[in-house]
Amino acid sequence: MSTRFDAVIVGGGHNGLVCAFYLARAGLKTCVLERREILGGAAVTEEFHPGFRNSTASYTVSLLQSRVIADMRLHDHGYRVVDRPIANFLPLPDGRYLLSGGQADTRAEFAKFSVRDADALPAYAAALDRVADVLRDLALTAPPNVGGGVGAMLAALGQSRRLARLDLAAQRDLLDLFTLSAREFLDGWFDSDPVKALFGFDAIVGNYASPDTPGTAYVLLHHVFGEVNGQKGAWGHAIGGMGAITQAMAAACRAAGVTLRTDAPVARVLADGGRVAGVRLESGEEIAAVRVVSNVGPKLLFNRLIDPSDLPADFRARAARLKGGSGTLRMNVALSALPRFTALPEAGPHLGAGIIMAPSLDYMDRAWQDSRVHGWSREPVVEMLIPSTLDDSLAPSGAHVASLFCQHFAPMLPDGRSWDDAREDAADAAIATVERFAPGFTASIVARQVHTPLDLERKFGLVDGDIFHGRMSLDQLWSARPMLGHADYRMPLKGLYLCGSGAHPGGGVTGAPGHNAARAIVRDWKRRGFARR
Repeated sequence: MSTRFDAVIVGGGHNGLVCAFYLARAGLKTCVLERREILGGAAVTEEFHPGFRNSTASYTVSLLQSRVIADMRLHDHGYRVVDRPIANFLPLPDGRYLLSGGQADTRAEFAKFSVRDADALPAYAAALDRVADVLRDLALTAPPNVGGGVGAMLAALGQSRRLARLDLAAQRDLLDLFTLSAREFLDGWFDSDPVKALFGFDAIVGNYASPDTPGTAYVLLHHVFGEVNGQKGAWGHAIGGMGAITQAMAAACRAAGVTLRTDAPVARVLADGGRVAGVRLESGEEIAAVRVVSNVGPKLLFNRLIDPSDLPADFRARAARLKGGSGTLRMNVALSALPRFTALPEAGPHLGAGIIMAPSLDYMDRAWQDSRVHGWSREPVVEMLIPSTLDDSLAPSGAHVASLFCQHFAPMLPDGRSWDDAREDAADAAIATVERFAPGFTASIVARQVHTPLDLERKFGLVDGDIFHGRMSLDQLWSARPMLGHADYRMPLKGLYLCGSGAHPGGGVTGAPGHNAARAIVRDWKRRGFARR
């Protein structure tokens, strides 16, 4: 083997870079191995047509932890996020529309559809914020680990006290959010379909489920954890695209002494005598390491990168049953002109918003039902962002780029076909959806880049296109993420850790799993003593 490292991190996505930074800062000799030619995992900016760049997969920022931003001094390395002028724009088929957040007077917008909904908005926002504040605190704390002895019991006691500090009403809201469907939860607050659609969209983003599926209310909550420039729950755009964030992280890692390698796909995690010994690359090169830290999803790690004999039988069986599959199609389009929506045809701040084309919860449910039968919906749920309205570095003068994040595209097609055969037809369905709300959109497309669930797996290692590295359901959250007994980032093979979105607190560009895993690794390192590392 070549140089021996204290820690090798498999996958150069944002959580891997965050983990590497903290390990190196603590004094561990750390190496990051990225299979692609560019660092950043799914948070990268790439040119997809001459002169047009965009965030290839992950496309908007909010959930990145402020502590991570500060500790890595990302602003010193070029990190800059601007607020969306309007948070969301929901055009409707009848020509009406709904705006929320930013410069919008959201209560007045709600009152266009229901005075009762406008009156309920402050209490609804306060209810979510109270619960989200507690869960924000828990995001940077390892969950109690079942079977972890006295330490786990103390952790459970400490975290339960935080929840117990919520008043009774907030505890009821917490129970609702963890158990109800998005529709059940939202029906308890609002009357009008557009208002419920605006909030319900967050419940099915990256979540292959109907808004009627129990537990989807939690996914809604997960998407309000974040903040932008100190504003809780806001979303923004990283100047230079999402790749600017991970490039800033890479710069922080280099400054901390991390070895960063691209074009270095890992074929196997090596073990010897019941503990990790390093990794073998697809090239055949072996890299020795005391610790191996996985930033890839649990299904990829346990089912493809580790010899089955190196894992306990029960763990191996349960790993094979982990639930995933986000059911998304991700598209980037180069545009010769801005779209003109029937509801708001002229250019304005609404074009810098998250533009949600899904006018009701019923529409979202039909899209999911359709995808189960056909593989994708003929009228899919589409969110469009046009980041070039906020960042002129992404497209030529007068032209634009748009991100289309499309929901309810089955991880596996039901008729046994390959996504390679269905890619263009599925993309056409998404484009046709935008065309219905913004006539002329199709004619403005100069080029498009399409990523089906299969493309997301091939390109980014997201098994079945699962952007969250595992379904965000109650059976795979908190102490059960990725499974009971291993929520503390320590896996059953000694020296093997999990630092990606398959660990607590889950998906999104948060940096929290990377931060938390690094803390566990450093604690273990110090416990064993520097001389024995």
